[in-house]
Parts: sequence; structure tokens; C-alpha cells
Amino acid sequence: MKDFLKFTFATVTGIIISSVILFVLSIVTLFGILSTSDTETVVKKNSVMVLDLNGTLVERTQEDALGILSQLVNDDSNTYGLDDILSSIKKAKENEDIKGIYLQASSLSCSYASLQEIRNALLDFKESGKFIIAYGDGYTQGLYYLSSVADKIMLNPQGMIEWRGLASSPIFYKDLLQKLGVEMQIFKVGTYKSAVEPFTSTEMSPANREQVTAFIQSIWGQITTGVSASRNLTVDSLNAYADRMLMFYPAEASVKTGLADTLVYRNDVRNYLKKLVKIGEDDKLSMLSLNDMINVKKNTPKDKSGNIVAVYYASGEITDHPSSAASEDGIVGTKVIQDLRKLKDDDDIKAVVLRVNSPGGSAFASEQIWHAVKELKSKKPVIVSMGDYAASGGYYISCIADTIVAEPTTLTGSIGIFGMVPNLKGLTDKIGLTYDVVKTNKFADFGTLMRPFNNDEKVLLQMMIAQGYDTFVSRCAEGRGMTKEGIEKIAEGRVWTGEAAKELGLVDVLGGIDKALEIAVGKAGIDSYTVIPYPQKKDFLSSLLDTQPTNYVESQLIKSNLGEYYQQFGLLKNIKEQSMIQARIPFDLNMK
Repeated sequence: MKDFLKFTFATVTGIIISSVILFVLSIVTLFGILSTSDTETVVKKNSVMVLDLNGTLVERTQEDALGILSQLVNDDSNTYGLDDILSSIKKAKENEDIKGIYLQASSLSCSYASLQEIRNALLDFKESGKFIIAYGDGYTQGLYYLSSVADKIMLNPQGMIEWRGLASSPIFYKDLLQKLGVEMQIFKVGTYKSAVEPFTSTEMSPANREQVTAFIQSIWGQITTGVSASRNLTVDSLNAYADRMLMFYPAEASVKTGLADTLVYRNDVRNYLKKLVKIGEDDKLSMLSLNDMINVKKNTPKDKSGNIVAVYYASGEITDHPSSAASEDGIVGTKVIQDLRKLKDDDDIKAVVLRVNSPGGSAFASEQIWHAVKELKSKKPVIVSMGDYAASGGYYISCIADTIVAEPTTLTGSIGIFGMVPNLKGLTDKIGLTYDVVKTNKFADFGTLMRPFNNDEKVLLQMMIAQGYDTFVSRCAEGRGMTKEGIEKIAEGRVWTGEAAKELGLVDVLGGIDKALEIAVGKAGIDSYTVIPYPQKKDFLSSLLDTQPTNYVESQLIKSNLGEYYQQFGLLKNIKEQSMIQARIPFDLNMK
């Protein structure tokens, strides 16, 4: 017994000491990461920028305290900021010691509008005369579209190129909810307002199928046209290759058809890059990662005019208040209004680019932000730059701007409103819960989930939705200089690509954030200025203090187990926090 206790004590002590040592090592490593994160990168001669795309793309990265710790043990959790990628490509173009870009295509979770913006930045980079080389063990369709700008596309001899066309496959929850005894009570305006369909149907409505067909064909047209120009292949040929599913053929077929240039193993790419920068095989090749490029100093001299062009990032779902369950707040109405008021009152800020990447959300918050943008516009130029989405509520907050800029593949429009309230009576009956009420007035128990709405309540809700839709249409008509009748013809909740929206007058100019900045500077009438992004990013300490470890750990565990179904789970998990009246596109387009 004595030996047992001695052994147990020694084991426990060893575990405690090991844990302390591991914790100290983690802290030392962590502070090592933080201490070097802002160190200026010195660019050596004959350097190559490496764009290794394997992870998730967001508008802007934020300091994530627990995320940094998780990366100490998980190197695969990469999150890239679109702003970092675009600025790094621009710096690579301007730096004479950087001779080219090496695209290493793996897997990137993002939408085609973001890919198109990066692709256009790479096309601009090529105007410098520098090279772009792409390599992939296997190219996803999106990354092949991006990589097609390269001077040479290299493919692993055992690799494949995913080239199969686009499909949208929304998931429908009606039968699942019916089995649970949950009925979704729907109130909407707009024939094409399909966000509610997953909860009320088992398949797309004809109107929804029509609009989805139109916008995926528009996006596919942009993709095939871009690849056609870069690879010198006809659009008809590209469609024929998509119908053959070349990814199941030997890699040689991709070279034979012209999708790729050569087959090569990853280890041999470095020697090819050395030849391009004209150094010997035994010489060390200087390769700059995205993190290195972020810390490369810009060649442009510091502006001393004091003029500021603000880029305000509004990304995510539009909510009235921060979500307790969400990992990031998205576009929180109260905060955005406060931020825009500060930009309006700052005399040094001469123009604002409002970068909108949102599927919409709360109709109430959208109206409040619309008013804040209108007030901001009364003092200085406001230019909207649309990202992957600026639809429904995202379009609501954009429509009053002086100029709207969108990528051809941006999803926008969706001018419509709906309300969705669950009726849990079927569920409560199944589990033996009953409901009774004593009330003083007719509508005193309005809003209970324990029973369905009665006819009078339905009339009131539908009236409120109709009023909200009328207000939305009026805001769009005012912002776009059109009549309400003109807006209604292209509204009805229909989703448009940026390409189609420009033809309809919902968008002014096709392009990315650089085009929006160019327009903002022109309208402000300034020659010298500094571009400053807002809101300010949280530093590490603020992120650490604001992070709720239990929510973070829970989300990471669920995400690792559910994979691509995590988004659908999150929708069902957080639906109770959704505002009752919504201005948004479908919850999940599931477009691949």
C-alpha cells in the first residue's frame, strides 16, 4: 500500500510538473509569435512571393487569442484575410526585389466574388512583367479559376483538376421539423423570397429554381470567360471538358486538353522557380509567405496631408445585438451606427468606402444602418464596395450610397422581407406539455410558441411585413433615383449577380475595392491621402479578454465532427436568436 501511494503521488506530481512545463512553453511560444508578428520583413534580392492557399478566406482576419493557441497544435487551421492578400499582391508588384508569385493551390473555402477580386489583382500584377507560377497536387474548381491566370500551371502526375460546373443544392428541413412536431409560420412579400423554402417545402419552387438557374449560369459564364482568355481555350471546349469530368481521368488528360501545362512533383517546383529568378540550383531561394508579405514595408512615401479615406468593413449577418452563440458579431446595428457617426463627425475623413459582405439579416437593424449611411453621405462621399454578398439587408444598407461597386459574381438584390415564427404545439403534444392562458386583452398572449397564430394575428403580421417591404422598396427607389414601380419590377426578393444588377440599375460599376477607392478619391477631390480601415482590429489582449472559452471550445469540437454540415447545424442552433422580421437571402445556398 505504501509503494502504491508513493507511485500514485509520483505520477500525479509528474503530470502536474509536465502540465506546468507545457503551459510555460506554450506561453513562451505564443509571445514569440506575438513579438515577431509586427517585425518588418526584409526582402532579399530575387525573392518569390508564395501564396499558399489552404484554409478559409474572410474579409479581414482578427486577432483570435484561442485561435492562436490552437494553431500551436494544429497547423491546418489557416484563415486568410482578403485585405491582406490584395495588399500583398500589390506590394509584390511594386517591390523590384520580388520577381514573381508562386501560387500553391490546395483548398480554399470562399465564394467566387472574392476569388474574382484576387484574380483581378493577379492580372494587374502580371502587367509588371513578373511571372506567376501555379502548382497543385489537386486543384479545386475555384482555385483552378484563380490559378488560370498563371504563366504556367503545374499539376502533380497523380493529381487532378476539378472542373465540373456549378450546382446549388439547398437542404430542406420541412420533413425533419414535421417529425419533431415543429411548424414554421411564414409571412413574406416577394415571389422570389426563397429564404423560407427550406422550412416549408421539400424542393425548390419554380420561381426559386428560375433565379438560382440564372445566377449560377451568370457566375459560370464569368468563370469560363476568364479561364478561356487566360488559357486560350474556347468556352465551348471548357464546357465539354466539364461534362467529361476530367478529374477522373489520368493527369495527362488535363495537359492534353490544355487545362494544365506540365506534370511535375512538388519537390521539383523549387528548382524551376530558381531558373526563373536566375539563381543556381545550389543557391537558396528566398520565398516570402503571406505573413512575411504583410510585414513588408510599402514603397510609397508616407502621406502628410492629413486627409483620410476610410474603408469601413461591414461583414456578416445583420443583427440588432451581438449573438451570444456566434464566434463573431457580424454587422451589429447598434455598433455600426455608432461607428458611422464617428466617421461622419471626423473632419479628417474626406470619403468613406463601405465594404459590404452580407447576406442580410434583421430588417429593423438594416433600416437603422440605412439611415446612418444616409447621414454620413450628407457630409462626405460614400462609395459601397460589394463583396461575395450584398443582398437583401446587405443591399438595404448599400442602396443610399453615392456609387455602388460590385464584382460581376457578387450576389445582390433580393429586395424582400419575411417573418418566420415556429409553432411548437406539435412538439409539446408529443412530449406531454400543455398550454393554458388567462389574459386581460385579445392579443395579450401574442407571440407564444405553444400554439399557432390565429387569423387576426396572421393579418397583423402580414400587414407589418407588407409595410416593411414598402419601406425597403422606397429606400431603394430613393437611393437609386428610380420610381417605386421600377424597383418593384426587379424586386420581389429576387437575387441577381453583380453583372445582372448593373444592367438593371441596382449597381453602378463592376469592380473590386480598389475601384471603389478610386471613385471615392475622385469624388472627394483630393490628391494626397491615407487609406485607413475601420473598425480598428482588436489586439491580442482585447481578443483574449473578449473570448468566451466555453463557446469557442464547443464550436471547434462541433465543427471538427460535422465538417461541411456545421453551417446547417449552426443555423438550427441559433435560429432562436434570429430577429423575427428578416431581410436576407436564403440561409444556405450550398453552391459548389
